[in-house]
Amino acid sequence: MEKIEKIITLLENGQHEEAIKDYNQILMNGTNEERIVLGEELFQYGFLEEAKALFQKLLESYPEEGELLVLLAETFIELGDEDQAMLELEKINENDASFPQALLLLADLYQMEGLYEVSEQKLLKAKSILPDEPIIEFALGELFLEQGKFTEAIKAYKQVIQTDNEIAGVNVHQRLGDALSAGGAFEEAIPYYEKALEDKLEINTLFSYAFTALQAGYNKTAIEKFNELKEIDPEYHSLYLYLAKAYEREEELEDSFSAVKEGIKQDEYNKDLYFYGGKIALKIGKEQEAEQLFREALALDPEFIEAAITINKLFLKQEKYEDVLEIVDLLQQNGIDEPELLWDEAIALQHLEKYSQALNKYQLAYNFFKNQSEFLTDYGYFLMEEGKRHEAAEIFTKLLENDPSNVEYEEILERLTDDLN
Repeated sequence: MEKIEKIITLLENGQHEEAIKDYNQILMNGTNEERIVLGEELFQYGFLEEAKALFQKLLESYPEEGELLVLLAETFIELGDEDQAMLELEKINENDASFPQALLLLADLYQMEGLYEVSEQKLLKAKSILPDEPIIEFALGELFLEQGKFTEAIKAYKQVIQTDNEIAGVNVHQRLGDALSAGGAFEEAIPYYEKALEDKLEINTLFSYAFTALQAGYNKTAIEKFNELKEIDPEYHSLYLYLAKAYEREEELEDSFSAVKEGIKQDEYNKDLYFYGGKIALKIGKEQEAEQLFREALALDPEFIEAAITINKLFLKQEKYEDVLEIVDLLQQNGIDEPELLWDEAIALQHLEKYSQALNKYQLAYNFFKNQSEFLTDYGYFLMEEGKRHEAAEIFTKLLENDPSNVEYEEILERLTDDLN
């Protein structure tokens, strides 16, 4: 095998022309043993076309050899030719020792194409041949997890961990934790994440553990684990929003706000961080900072309806009616017609004494909020101020129907009825 070692050394040293000369000699005149060993080596080093040629040459002598067909198929997969890979795998006889491996590869290829039923059929066929093979059960778990079939995935992973903690470099405890968490069994998932982290400290597993603890209501554990993750990798952007939420749940609002600001430093284009930070800023009485954060969120996404509604509520509280109209106009320019913004616009126009425009907006908003008492109250008082007593009486009649014990509505309706009579 000195020739093969020489070729690999030449390739590693960048002496491709010399390597290819020796490679061609083995391709055309080498023994089959040399061809397969060199093919496998070249595959590992990423020289895929050269490996493919060797495997194809070998298949001229052994056209039905399953091991060779699998090697060739794997090479086609690496080259991005999945269709040809499937064709090679389908050639393998059911009695061949490589047939289960071929089924696994086919299942993976069909899964990549979203053909989940076909993929499952291939895996179940493989399982019927090798019922106790953990990698097949693991592949079923992976397939079920991707489909959102969490009960089936959990069953498969639990079967695997009876014999194996790791399959193909993947921690099975972590996968089982993922399946349980995704299925809503947050508390049950936590011990599996802990076991996975005992085996190996891995940042994605640590994030999943922290997130699941948050979902389970273990806020202090979530805070501890998110902070641990932050120490290991401060650029793990996803952690900051959830860390802020965990602090908020513990009523540690200043820490929550600090987590948001740290997150923004790491991920300045994350609109959700700005929006959440704005809401926390309101809770701690920092209205100016809240406004700035909401504006940043809208600058990143001018169609961010929730941010627009929230900042408008702040502006209405502050009686900044021109700013309300500015936000409404921003969304309208982007083709967004949000009913709640019609309501905001009506109130703003009313206070700016643009009464005919305000009436138009109230009328439009009425179609969406005619069963909402808070809107009807705003609309009813506006109609009274505008002298539209008949219309106002209709609104307060509706309000009284919704809340028969409301003395204020009853008195207003009596006055309006007397005036109309």
